[in-house]
Amino acid sequence: MSTLVQITAFPKEQKDHELLLNRAIQKSLIRKDDIADWRIRKRSIDARKKPVCLNLQIEIWKRGEEKLNISPFVPQNVSRAHKIAIIGAGPAGLYAALRAVEAGLKPILFERGKDVRARRHDLAKIHKEHLVNPESNYCFGEGGAGTYSDGKLYTRSKKRGNVLKALEWFVEFGADPDILVDAHPHIGTNKLPKIITAMREAVLGAGGEVHFNSKLTDLKISGDHIDSIEINAEKWYTFSEVILATGHSARDIFYLLHKRNIKIEAKAFAIGVRVEHHQKLIDKIQYHGDDENPYLPPASYSLVEQVNGLGVYSFCMCPGGIIAPCATEQEEVVTNGWSPSKRNNPYANSGIVVSVEPKDLPNYQEDDPFVCLDFQKMVERACWEAAGKTQKVPAQRMIDFVEGRLSKDFPKTSYQPGIVSVDLNKVLPDLISKRLRKAFIQFGKKLKGYYTNEAVLHAPESRTSSPISIPRNPETLEHIEIKGLYPCGEGAGYAGGIISAAIDGINCVDAITKKYDLKSEKI
Repeated sequence: MSTLVQITAFPKEQKDHELLLNRAIQKSLIRKDDIADWRIRKRSIDARKKPVCLNLQIEIWKRGEEKLNISPFVPQNVSRAHKIAIIGAGPAGLYAALRAVEAGLKPILFERGKDVRARRHDLAKIHKEHLVNPESNYCFGEGGAGTYSDGKLYTRSKKRGNVLKALEWFVEFGADPDILVDAHPHIGTNKLPKIITAMREAVLGAGGEVHFNSKLTDLKISGDHIDSIEINAEKWYTFSEVILATGHSARDIFYLLHKRNIKIEAKAFAIGVRVEHHQKLIDKIQYHGDDENPYLPPASYSLVEQVNGLGVYSFCMCPGGIIAPCATEQEEVVTNGWSPSKRNNPYANSGIVVSVEPKDLPNYQEDDPFVCLDFQKMVERACWEAAGKTQKVPAQRMIDFVEGRLSKDFPKTSYQPGIVSVDLNKVLPDLISKRLRKAFIQFGKKLKGYYTNEAVLHAPESRTSSPISIPRNPETLEHIEIKGLYPCGEGAGYAGGIISAAIDGINCVDAITKKYDLKSEKI
């Protein structure tokens, strides 16, 4: 077994490996001659006070101790193996496909959108022509919503073994090994397409199949078991196992399940705005004025406040990032954020959202699974109309919003389709706007300088998670009423980001392997 040692270092010392090792040796009392190997296991920034430091976990192997290497991805030839359907090529679907070929199952992956490179043309049309392709956009297409919306890889999941496996596979397919070390790992939107392509090629190379422009349009149930699925309203395929990994924005899937009397439920979600500051301001706030330190990365922040019984919190904070248009239909606007790998854009953005339970909504009925989805759609359409029925978004300076006045002008923002000056208090429901106003004042007390009229609110931030859940058996991971149907990932309500979705994809395949006594050891 190895020895773990906690040390601290100044940012400029992090590349001086001899210094770090000597510091770890002093703390561990291990003789240098007894050390066979060592590495930095975890790295995080401690900016609670000045000077800013790094917390480092050093792992040391003494002579004779076995060093565990990265768990390799070892696919089998599944050309003639038992077939399973995977609907959706986001993180949950891709990792399910990878796990399937490793476990001896043949994945047939159906993705409604285009491959990861072809998606770029449709994203450009949103930015330049304000045209939304409902099948190919920031949410739909190979890699799912994560591919072109940042690539943050941290999760609150307690299943650390699974988290490590998911991160190791990212490294195997081309990610920087630093993601195994950093407390808040991040790949970057610019690097993800190549990694996603490598994952797809691994699935195909093992004998799996990947079909693009292939949308699930219907399904048949025989008794209490999945029987077959229809793709593009044209062709039916028979499967005894279907993993439903369609993502949080595939509303048509929710309507299809409801139409086929497959139980779905309203689920808590969050809605608010995306706030953009200058990155230098956030650096100055978080690093206590040491914002010119070349050894420190662009700073992030995390905020939460309880306001009138509901939580208001930061979501998907993007240092050095860009705000992107993430609508999936023409007559709506949606914002999200992403960062390139270097996080070197001049702006910092974050969702600031209000947590909403179904019972909090004015039209709540206990048996209505669509109450949260309907609220989400109402806000997105209201913002689309307020901004001129284009992919521009309604916007307001922060203090102007809190004090209820229109913004006369704006600093430059990263949102490329453009912004329109609107009083967001008249666009967002009172349930949301009242709590946001109070929260911004409190956030300004927690982070001195955060509450400023130089910050611009872009509305709405509405796709934080799925507003609907698809209930499943916690043991078999199958739908509670339909055997062979595996609700999976964010769209089903069982994940909240890239890594947790990837883990859920792995877990669903492992649940299937138990049926066939295949390679289903825990990972």
